[in-house]
Amino acid sequence: MPLVLAGPLQAWGSSSRFSRRNTENAPTKSGVVGLLAAALGRDRTADLADLAALRFGVRVDQPGTRVRDYQTAHHLVTGVSMPVSERFYLSDAVFVVAVEGGSELVRRLYEAVLAPVYLPYLGRRSCPPSRPLELGEPAASPLEDVLRDLPWQAAGWYRKRRGLRQGPDIELSTYVDAMPGGSRADSLRDLPLSFDPRHRRYGLRAIRSGSVTVPNSELVERRVQAAPDHDPLSALGDP
Repeated sequence: MPLVLAGPLQAWGSSSRFSRRNTENAPTKSGVVGLLAAALGRDRTADLADLAALRFGVRVDQPGTRVRDYQTAHHLVTGVSMPVSERFYLSDAVFVVAVEGGSELVRRLYEAVLAPVYLPYLGRRSCPPSRPLELGEPAASPLEDVLRDLPWQAAGWYRKRRGLRQGPDIELSTYVDAMPGGSRADSLRDLPLSFDPRHRRYGLRAIRSGSVTVPNSELVERRVQAAPDHDPLSALGDP
């Protein structure tokens, strides 16, 4: 099932502690599983085993820019100043995310995304999406094929900026769950085990980095626009 995650701000933390809240450069599995669990209406203490078992992949269509914010607060009762909190975000980023699993579960997730119980957000509640999440009906295709075949989802201004200085194809980075026993994999502690606020738990996930090549939609659009349905010689008439 493919999704597009786009918004003014996104934040996908995996190792934030105390007053410094960082973000990864791409959506984390824990963040997207949390989004899907919220769409289903699951409580934070609900079992996540079925969602955590989904294969997960990300395509970076528009990497965005990392920005820093800071927050100040005072204790409600004593009025004492609390420590300054640093928070990092990705601004103007666009990602294609795909999950792969049992057809019945994926169908329920698709329907939940169309009509979510709780509003979705992109990593933090202050980061709403700027466009609908769904990118079409779930397909039986492998996750890697979905990430390769979907059209480039970047914003128009970004496609124009990057697309016009490149050729007919655009290379996009991908991050996909590594298969068991696979080699050359990185690891990230973003496999959700429990969202219980009393004891959130995350495990390590193996990730394989790669890339896919998609058509340069900016060049395709320009070719279409450059061929108007007009014959200037028609005004001359017959000899």
